[in-house]
Amino acid sequence: MSQQKTEISKGVDYILIIVYLILLAIGFTAIFAVTYKDGDPVLQSFLNYKTDYSKQFYFGCIAMVLGLFILLTDSKFFPATANLWYIGGILLLLLVFPFHSAVKGTESIIKVGGFQFQPAEFCKISVALALAKYLSLPEMDFSKPRSQLIAAGITLLPAVLSILQKETGLALVFFAFFLVMFREGLPAIYIIVGFAAATLVVATLLLDKNVLAIILAVITALAILFNQRQIKRDKGVLVKIVLIGLLCIGIQRFGVPFLFTHVFEKHQVERIFSTIGRDIPEEYIKGEVKVDAKTGKQKNTADYNVKQSKIAIGSGGLWGKGLLSGTQTRYGFVPEQRTDFIFDAIGEGFGFIGSALLLGLYLLLLFRIVTIAERQRSTFSRCYAYGVASVFFFHIAINIAMTVGLAPVIGIPLPFVSYGGTSLLTNSVLLFILIRLDADRQMVLR
Repeated sequence: MSQQKTEISKGVDYILIIVYLILLAIGFTAIFAVTYKDGDPVLQSFLNYKTDYSKQFYFGCIAMVLGLFILLTDSKFFPATANLWYIGGILLLLLVFPFHSAVKGTESIIKVGGFQFQPAEFCKISVALALAKYLSLPEMDFSKPRSQLIAAGITLLPAVLSILQKETGLALVFFAFFLVMFREGLPAIYIIVGFAAATLVVATLLLDKNVLAIILAVITALAILFNQRQIKRDKGVLVKIVLIGLLCIGIQRFGVPFLFTHVFEKHQVERIFSTIGRDIPEEYIKGEVKVDAKTGKQKNTADYNVKQSKIAIGSGGLWGKGLLSGTQTRYGFVPEQRTDFIFDAIGEGFGFIGSALLLGLYLLLLFRIVTIAERQRSTFSRCYAYGVASVFFFHIAINIAMTVGLAPVIGIPLPFVSYGGTSLLTNSVLLFILIRLDADRQMVLR
């Protein structure tokens, strides 16, 4: 028995496990704070599997059992079965189309009895493993476009399927895996192009379309003027500049409108324009839009959600109102307060100090994972670790930015804290696979 215990604990990073357990405890506390009903027997309601905090407690127990099982698994199992995990994840995503249940605007959930399962969440594990497997191939040359396209395909296929299932929020999470590719040598030009495209989309939403088209044409003309020497030597440079200019104008005139009218749902369009503080243009309006009788401006439910979220966080002050003493989160003023807006429960109940401590724990988690990634001898383990860090970073940054109005509300849960069994189990498995791989960091896994 003592020998088995030694084998389980050998090489395990206990800092990660301690942070994980603290985050679980914070999650239980926050969910309890916003869903507990006065007069309910606390112990009984924790054990009856009828309340949200009871369900989260049981899922937390299951997650820890899964974590122990992963720690007992041979670390070679994960690179050996990485492609099978990916195939399984894609098959589950495909099963969603005939067997899905429509829940809160998304069609990405499969219901089995009283249990809901979201395959897109599971796919985060399968993509992390499959991408790490591909990038760690002995013959890998990531400077070649073919290798870059295959890696992008591994990442984007689940994203496309998620978008088709009206789960845009989780689809965006898969783009976090591009951070792994940059760590492994993806050229910086892709970062520049990505930021340029994002800037162009934002500019399209903020500026008049004709004004922006003129600005883009002027920028193209200036680029031609400042590259006269190169153009004289090579006429292909002129062609490239003109094509890039035309592409930007095409995205602005046709690409962004198509995205907002045919890809995004009505509530997603509302949330995006709420974030930038503008009314929805007529060409992007889907269905009926309510107008405020006093101001004449559009009424936006997403704007209401974020306002209530800000009120809840701000009302916490420095030290907070205390557990079960919040008004905004306790009495239903904040929508989705146990999932997307769970950070409000921390902000209102425990104030700036509690929020700062939670952010500090997340920073410790991320820095620890990056430290672990850099000490790996195996390319597979390093790539997988960066995949986990990227996913967690995206979830944390976007979720907290949503609650304070710095990002559109896209339904991204806060890792280990937000309510949700599939999310909790997925994030736990992601983390414990990393801990298991790190325990055997002296091995070179492929």
